[in-house]
Amino acid sequence: MKVLVAVKRVIDYNVKIRVKSDNSGVETANVKFSMNPFDEIAVEEAVRLKEAGKATEIVVVSLGPVAAQETIRTALAMGADRGVLVQTDDEVQPLAVAKALKALVDKEQPGLVILGKQAIDDDSNQTGQMLAALLGWSQGTFASKVELGDKATVTREVDGGLETVALKLPAVVTTDLRLNEPRYASLPNIMKAKKKPIDTVTPADLGVDTSPRLVTLKVEEPAKRKSGVKVADVAALVDKLKNEAKVI
Repeated sequence: MKVLVAVKRVIDYNVKIRVKSDNSGVETANVKFSMNPFDEIAVEEAVRLKEAGKATEIVVVSLGPVAAQETIRTALAMGADRGVLVQTDDEVQPLAVAKALKALVDKEQPGLVILGKQAIDDDSNQTGQMLAALLGWSQGTFASKVELGDKATVTREVDGGLETVALKLPAVVTTDLRLNEPRYASLPNIMKAKKKPIDTVTPADLGVDTSPRLVTLKVEEPAKRKSGVKVADVAALVDKLKNEAKVI
């Protein structure tokens, strides 16, 4: 079985996000980028499936600028076989990503698509669900456990606890934090990854329109929280809740 994994280049989770002076977005100049943490989990799961003999090839896909090749190389160093970069310098929103992935799925014909449940930059949590809808495939979102056989058995993280679903293959799976612990790429594997192939295509090559459907009008930092105060007794607390906070 071929497994296709989607990865995204995002600002590293250790970086303190700063808003641009003109409030048009967040500052990306001279900022460290890395693979989206949820996508690292997706790559790790695909590699484990290959090590268990359930998968034969892992294809990693990313949409973004030329620099996104570094993210693909990281996935190749973790154990993926080859990469595909859909190169664009434009802002790419979830629907456009899903359409591009569908075009690549139609070309590659994988038996399973794995991607992170959300990216830590926009937190959209939409691409996996949109891709499954476009393909007409089964989907298992927020996966904390994946088992492959004639069907894919996925344990999902839901509000009430855990839910286990059986999916007809081919299927789309989105990964949650508790699915696995991603490995660190060893130096020999990093060197080997430099020789693994990465194909480059454009959205136009795939017949996909990446024009944004949403326009960001303004980006602002959250208001700073005011410091708390101590009250002498319950009566003073009730008074503040009633007259200052106006919540009762």
